[in-house]
Amino acid sequence: MIQWRKSSYSQGLENSDCVEVANLPELIGIRDSKAPNTGHLTLTPATFTLLLTRLKQDQPGL
Repeated sequence: MIQWRKSSYSQGLENSDCVEVANLPELIGIRDSKAPNTGHLTLTPATFTLLLTRLKQDQPGL
């Protein structure tokens, strides 16, 4: 069974918009927490790291 966890930026709010991530075999899964049954995106750990780096560069407050 896949263990999904919410972003720490959701601050535990039930109705907050956020993503969920999961460690999959050799991949990282990403999905919309409000629509978990619509599928998920998978990235390699290296690509996921690049994505997070880019998001942090584009969002100075993160």
